[in-house]
Amino acid sequence: MPLLMRLQSFLGLTAAFQMQKVFRVNACVDVVLSGVKLLRALGLSPENRKDHAVLHSRKDLEEAFSYFMEKGAAAERFFSDKESFQEIAGVASGFSEAQHYVGGNAALIGQKLATNSNLKVLLCGPVGPKLHELLDDNVFVPPESMQEVDEFHLILEYQAAEQWGELRAPNANRFIFSHDLSNGVMNMLEVFVSSLDEFQPDLVVLSGLHMMEGQSKEIHQKRLLEAVISISDIPTDIPVHLELASMTDRDFMSSIMQQVFPLVNSIGLNEQELLFLSQSASGPYSSLPSWRGVPDVGIVSDILFWILKEYGSQEDRASDLTRIHFHTLAYHILATVDGSWGNQVAAVAAGARVAGTQACATETIVTDRVFLKAPLEFMTSHTGAGSKVSLNPSDPVVEWHREGISFHFTPVLVCKDPVRTVGLGDAISAEGLLYSEIYPQ
Repeated sequence: MPLLMRLQSFLGLTAAFQMQKVFRVNACVDVVLSGVKLLRALGLSPENRKDHAVLHSRKDLEEAFSYFMEKGAAAERFFSDKESFQEIAGVASGFSEAQHYVGGNAALIGQKLATNSNLKVLLCGPVGPKLHELLDDNVFVPPESMQEVDEFHLILEYQAAEQWGELRAPNANRFIFSHDLSNGVMNMLEVFVSSLDEFQPDLVVLSGLHMMEGQSKEIHQKRLLEAVISISDIPTDIPVHLELASMTDRDFMSSIMQQVFPLVNSIGLNEQELLFLSQSASGPYSSLPSWRGVPDVGIVSDILFWILKEYGSQEDRASDLTRIHFHTLAYHILATVDGSWGNQVAAVAAGARVAGTQACATETIVTDRVFLKAPLEFMTSHTGAGSKVSLNPSDPVVEWHREGISFHFTPVLVCKDPVRTVGLGDAISAEGLLYSEIYPQ
């Protein structure tokens, strides 16, 4: 308990770096409800566990949800059958406990930042009447982004130790699926480009590239190229953050890494996305099929190092990528190229703090409602360059350096009984960005 109290005290002592205007792309309405209850209502049972890159039927939904619930891992998939999806959405809407929230990675980050009265957020995404009603007053939507119908995503949550048949979830998480065509073809890309000059943002946050997986290869390659051209048009003095999400197409992920990563300054991602990046480009530990329990810190550190060395800013390479904010349930790591960013200790600590408060729906960390899951001792690398580190409760942000890259690690005070798991990664990235300071290049 003294360790928890010391961490809580430390996480209350950070100072913010302020921005004035933030530009976002990608939005929807999240319908949040119990995944087990919905699947039972649909007459489904966990007979088989199997991942599907795209969901084509209720059976695919049953198998994919079972697969990820057993691992306690987050995932997001496209549901190809419009009529079947609408039927499932109708059943979901009939649940009295189903709740509607702002959805879409960029919109969630914007909504989180908009709670700061000093910030104004412009959201370019498909915004229907329900989403518009849910948005904070500090979030502005250009008229061209308004549409008559909302894009709905179904968020199937499950709690730690929740059971479905013989399945037992190791921790709380969520499975997301949708039939979202507007975000899938990035139909607000042109609105985004045309709004840049007038809004003059201090930061641009991009997301939604993963939504293109539900389209044909020809369409998502075409739109990716158009997105690359649009990102290239952003003035170089405006930092760009890319928020990643669950994907299954390794070739498409490899294209994003090669074409988009060099154009952005910062990336946010979780453990599933990090391992998939390495698998897609034959990086370190790419033969590892999945994580077992809490992701090994040394392995995570090695993959982050490889990404920045392979795709980040280097003397012999034209790339703007200098920052990766990695978050998993138990801990966070902020990796930055030296001389590019400041205030990293505050940024990574702030992200950890919001993970605990938002999951528990409390304004501050409540000690008896959280617990530590992070390793108290770990190797910083497994490639020969690492050292053994023991967590110091009075100074819980651990820092180490490797070939011009700095790493800042902090444990997370994990909520025992989370009220809501969806959007945690976006809140973490938002808070980390708010407390980060980018140096002029």
